[in-house]
Amino acid sequence: MKQPCSRNTPARHPGHLEALRSEQAEAFDRDGYLVVPGLCPDPICDRILEDVQEALSPVLGPAEFEADLGYPGAPPDRGAKGGDTPRRLLHAYARFPPLRPWLTGAEVQGYLQALLGSENVALSQCHHNCIMTKYPNYSSTTLWHQDVRFWSFQRPELVSLWLALGEERAENGALQVIPGSHSKAFPAELLDDALFLRTDVPESRALVDQAITVELNRGDALFFHCRTLHAARKNQTDRVKLSAVFTYHEQDNRPVPGTKSAQYASIAL
Repeated sequence: MKQPCSRNTPARHPGHLEALRSEQAEAFDRDGYLVVPGLCPDPICDRILEDVQEALSPVLGPAEFEADLGYPGAPPDRGAKGGDTPRRLLHAYARFPPLRPWLTGAEVQGYLQALLGSENVALSQCHHNCIMTKYPNYSSTTLWHQDVRFWSFQRPELVSLWLALGEERAENGALQVIPGSHSKAFPAELLDDALFLRTDVPESRALVDQAITVELNRGDALFFHCRTLHAARKNQTDRVKLSAVFTYHEQDNRPVPGTKSAQYASIAL
């Protein structure tokens, strides 16, 4: 596996932003992901964390639990030891007011416009829209997959934003990505029934060998394409890892009526 991706801080001078984002958009088009260090200021992270911690002690729904999904390493059911371990706090845009102005603000919007190639961007309330929690002891392993596998839009052209609310490293289950996988087509024999990548196939193993662990500090943002293969390991530390995850699309890239993707209205930026 390759070394963790570098996180060189980009220039912040306004006169260079257009050129900078053009260069980053090219990298995103090539790799299927982009890291922007320090995109969320500390005071905003502090306010988000305060609300999130309150919603976790005790866990306030709507929430998804590790046992609900049954991924490798998760408790077998809600009644088992660790069965009350949360995996996601759902409907985060509506629940956590400190997130909203940042998620729809000018800086985030500028990056999304550059990456999607459109001035008209919207935030989906149907996909991600959550606080991801990765607890010690009972967190699970997320296998290699593309998020778009169960999404229903006119075009498979969506971008997710992953905000680190604390340090993310290999040992606490930082996200792994396979650069360039968003531009590949995967035949059915490389995927299992749940559309996870089959790592017992030599062609798939060659892909996984190219994986990069995306290490992040608090306030860093990871943008990744909905077709980028990604995975995450268990949290092997003694501290909870928290991340805020949201998905955006062009406003004219509409969800298919009657599907989960159309359940809630998107938020125009």
